[in-house]
Amino acid sequence: MHTKATPFEALQAAVARAGSQSALARVCGVSQTAVWKWIQRSKRLPAELCLVVERETGVSKHSLRPDIYPLKPTPNVVPDPTRNIACDRTGISHRIAQA
Repeated sequence: MHTKATPFEALQAAVARAGSQSALARVCGVSQTAVWKWIQRSKRLPAELCLVVERETGVSKHSLRPDIYPLKPTPNVVPDPTRNIACDRTGISHRIAQA
């Protein structure tokens, strides 16, 4: 049975593919201590670094941060122009409804 890797395991894989914590730190533009803290404290990779780590190590952003990059994208919701829009600024909802 194959189990899905946790974000922590994905981060460990990224460190391994980079070669070391120091190498991953250089890729991310942070200190080796920051990477060490992510690993030791079971922290998630900061969101702003996911795409860089994916590009440089090949570890999927979906594995690193499934909370931000889910495998199944959420469907695009098109707003209903006939729906009333609550607004605290007078006149705004009328202009939207007439547009």
